[in-house]
Amino acid sequence: MCPACRQPVSACLCRQARVVPPADGIVRVSCETKGRGGKSVTVVRGLPLDAPALIQLGKQLRSACGSGGTVKEGVIEVQGDHSVLVIAWLEKHGWTVKRAGGKAA
Repeated sequence: MCPACRQPVSACLCRQARVVPPADGIVRVSCETKGRGGKSVTVVRGLPLDAPALIQLGKQLRSACGSGGTVKEGVIEVQGDHSVLVIAWLEKHGWTVKRAGGKAA
């Protein structure tokens, strides 16, 4: 039984509701500090992946940057300003990447 919708796991409504958000095929990378006590965080949005694949990609990015981070609500966050490294890593692995935000490298 699914604990959220109380249906058998094979007919779970929650799992069917979790659909990959539509994306335009462009991954956007930005650096944010708002709401983080002045600490900068590299944010990766627009990846058309399901949750397990997104978690795995987040782990690979954090490992490549040598930093911590998390995956929240379809967004990968890497601690620190690693936008140049993240963009290079994603392009190397075949993603179309754009820098979002106003801060230049």
